[in-house]
Amino acid sequence: MNIIGVIPARFASTRFPGKPLARIAGKPLIQHVVEQCQKAKLLKKVIVATDDTRIWELAQQFCEVEMTRPEHPSGTDRIAEVAERHPCDAVVNVQGDEPLIDPSVIDTVANALEKAEMSTAGTRIRDPEEYESPNVVKVVVNRAGQALYFSRRTIPYVRDAASAPVSEQLAAFPFLKHLGIYGYRCETLLRLIKFPVSPLESAEKLEQLRALENGISIAVAQVEYESIGVDVPSDVQRVERILRERR
Repeated sequence: MNIIGVIPARFASTRFPGKPLARIAGKPLIQHVVEQCQKAKLLKKVIVATDDTRIWELAQQFCEVEMTRPEHPSGTDRIAEVAERHPCDAVVNVQGDEPLIDPSVIDTVANALEKAEMSTAGTRIRDPEEYESPNVVKVVVNRAGQALYFSRRTIPYVRDAASAPVSEQLAAFPFLKHLGIYGYRCETLLRLIKFPVSPLESAEKLEQLRALENGISIAVAQVEYESIGVDVPSDVQRVERILRERR
């Protein structure tokens, strides 16, 4: 399959304005993400999609970059605009704030598109704080590995262990954390953005629920990977520390 990687990058951020340009270990955040994507074996090319000229000017130094319309309501719409201009079979959407994204996770999500319209990744929840946090999205899957539902609530509700400590609940069921990476067949992506915001998507503020509500199945690849994103300025030091430890 001809699969391209697209990284949506916006300058505006409530908690961290200018985040893609933030320096981490001597490089802009967006460059770290691009370089990890370029290590993936299944991506034919990597494109940064932005609506900001500052990001556009910088990203040209290390990858392909495209200006997109500023009025897009979501990163999915921004990626679809790029996909319409680049003939391809599929697109992998990599979040622009994941400087440590594992290239093997990207390849796993891309490979799942051989048999699926849409794909993503999940990993086992082991941290009690993640179990309870609405910022950590949970996913439940069927026996075929397809998503049944995504939620900011902890799902499923394990009735027999409901009154037990969180550590015991985590041991009682393999709860899955959703990782923010998506793969789309191109025709599926272009069909998805034509649907209006769905009721579940509006309630949970999770774009992927629009796909499920409109009958698009999502394959969930289970991986051994801990997502380490940059949400606020203090996260920069945490990522730099990890990079030093890996040298």
